[in-house]
Amino acid sequence: MKGQSRLDQIMDYLKSHNLVTVEQLVAAIDASPATIRRDLIKLDKQGVIIRSHGGVTLDRFIPDQPTTNEKIHRNQHEKQAIAQYAAGMVKAGDSVVLDAGTTMMELARHLTHLPLRVITTDLHIALFLSAFKQIEVTIIGGRIDDSSQSCIGDHGRRLLRNIYPDVAFVSCNSWSMERGITTPTEEKAGLKQDLAANGRKRVLLADSSKYGAYSLFCVTPLNTLTDIVTDKGLTPEVQHKLRQQPFVLKLV
Repeated sequence: MKGQSRLDQIMDYLKSHNLVTVEQLVAAIDASPATIRRDLIKLDKQGVIIRSHGGVTLDRFIPDQPTTNEKIHRNQHEKQAIAQYAAGMVKAGDSVVLDAGTTMMELARHLTHLPLRVITTDLHIALFLSAFKQIEVTIIGGRIDDSSQSCIGDHGRRLLRNIYPDVAFVSCNSWSMERGITTPTEEKAGLKQDLAANGRKRVLLADSSKYGAYSLFCVTPLNTLTDIVTDKGLTPEVQHKLRQQPFVLKLV
């Protein structure tokens, strides 16, 4: 019973933390490193955790695309800080691609003072920015995804393949060093690949709560990006690992 109670304690701790180390579990649960490692081996065999060089996390597989309403109130402070920093990467006269999502909507609110050409997949962003005369807005068109209220399909992909923006901002629900950016559907994966491919700067905007989660389809490895903007919730181990990569990591 004592062993099972300790496993439950480990699971509870993992549920409230994104990524943890053995040392953190030792301190939180008051058990020896050897005992914690044996427990983690058991949980790993059960398929409920993922062990990596950065630490341990729950097996956070995301099978379906969360809706905009489900995401809108999550991590608002982090999204606002990420968006405010990202806006500083854009200058007057730039051409900018904005992916769909709540963080991208926050970014759009910080760009309204600039003359820009904006291409977006997101209906909400397109309608919002169209009210500002100095911003030329293009929506990629195609079928509307009802979960995100954004455009998907080959029509929009053809447009994205034929533009060369100054900055392409990509959003996601899951990312990690091991799996890159992932998404639940093949259609979304292809669209995001085209969205980012031709950008002079290719920037991922994603809060740290999404790190370590994953879905079935890979969009791109992280090393194809030029920049990642996230918050300070990543563990020191993950931060160190990300800083070894060719992209610029900014924690806000």
